[in-house]
Amino acid sequence: MATKLQPQTYMTRESEKQEKTGQTAAAALPQSETLASHVPPEQIEYSLKMARAAVKAAAENRGQDIILLDLTGQTALFDFFVIASGSSRRQLAAISTEIDRVLKHDFDERRLSVAGYEESRWIVLDYGSIVIHLFDEETREFYDLESLWADGKPLDIQEIVSAASAQMAKLTE
Repeated sequence: MATKLQPQTYMTRESEKQEKTGQTAAAALPQSETLASHVPPEQIEYSLKMARAAVKAAAENRGQDIILLDLTGQTALFDFFVIASGSSRRQLAAISTEIDRVLKHDFDERRLSVAGYEESRWIVLDYGSIVIHLFDEETREFYDLESLWADGKPLDIQEIVSAASAQMAKLTE
């Protein structure tokens, strides 16, 4: 597993000088550089594979309105958000359990933390570079993470969701 480098790893004499004078490191970066430029590309690619696997697991468990947001240009804390809705507490718990299973089995990744599992209205699974938000419809509408993180880049996951839906339809025939 590749680990994400922390911003202080990139502290140079120039950035120390800027910090002392009050100039932020972000202001010193050329306009073309983004937060993602400080994360190794292979780390971002690995995170994206994990996020797509989480999308697939959610879709295979009948998750609804699934989106994948690329936040590499927005924050250094994580790379991607997966957001999905479920129609019941039991379904949200099942989606959460399946995502855990897939990421552990396929990527040898264990979640760093989980919140909301007991109430199952908003379950947050934190894997470090990706964060998965599972909501019931009312709670998702109330918190509206899509608007809160509107600067994130939505990625096309239609092919993953369609394939999972087709597979589920075959199993129920």
